Amino acid sequence: MTLPAEAQAALDSFEHCASWEQRARLLMQWGQRLPELAEADKTEANRVHGCESQVWLVGELKDGHWQFAASSDARLIRGLVALLLARVNGLSSKAMHHVDLPDWFNQLGLSRQLSPSRSNGLNAVLQRMRELSA
Repeated sequence: MTLPAEAQAALDSFEHCASWEQRARLLMQWGQRLPELAEADKTEANRVHGCESQVWLVGELKDGHWQFAASSDARLIRGLVALLLARVNGLSSKAMHHVDLPDWFNQLGLSRQLSPSRSNGLNAVLQRMRELSA
């Protein structure tokens, strides 16, 4: 399966990281680049349940391809969510159901940094994306 261009760009940038400190810094940069959600979108209906941090998610289908936007109150989670968005934005509903979250973060070299609660939270975000795209 071909990766979306932004996902390939993420992989390319993370594979040049020699240390966890470099990966962490890059992760924060991805989070900072995440466009801020409008306050109007930060509603209970858009909040992802199952995350320890606050995460809001909105999605829109454009020409058969999904575009998601998200925000979080936690810097590390913003970075992880930004990388998840890079992986899924532009996919069809069908392709969305084939995204392997652990494999994606493993490819980025971030899987060992995902605590069970962060992993559960990201799975909740992906699950919500799948619900929206169903």
